Amino acid sequence: MTEKRIIKKYPNRRLYDTVDSKYITIENVKDLVMNNVDFSVIDKKSSEDITRSILLQIIMEQEEDDEPIFTVDVLAKIIRLYGEGVQDLASNFLERSFFMFSEQQDQFNARMKDAMRQNPLSTMAEVTQKNMQIWKKMQDDFFNIAGGSSSDQKED
Repeated sequence: MTEKRIIKKYPNRRLYDTVDSKYITIENVKDLVMNNVDFSVIDKKSSEDITRSILLQIIMEQEEDDEPIFTVDVLAKIIRLYGEGVQDLASNFLERSFFMFSEQQDQFNARMKDAMRQNPLSTMAEVTQKNMQIWKKMQDDFFNIAGGSSSDQKED
């Protein structure tokens, strides 16, 4: 197993990759993320781990350059979660949602390759049904933890 890569951020805002022994750009850091490289960004002056702020910077640049993922409404709702005492719950929910989405995307891609050899409509129906079941369970779990009930749970 490889060790976590350390990127040092100097006061002049330059990033230094300690593995490759060279200065890198924020685009290079994005490439590390895209290639699933485990890394941390450490502020050279304070020794503080600033990985989250660097990742947020990458997201902000992506949101400005490409078609945004986050709508104004979604961003406003995320902001409203702060200070409401539900950050851990919301963070866990978002993390699970993204994990599930990523996992389903990988499975979908694998099944699409297989579908070329089989019946594509039955493959799509199967993937859709499985996604709906997983999403419903995750949504029910979220509402149960939050103390509410999901919209289609029966009242006693």
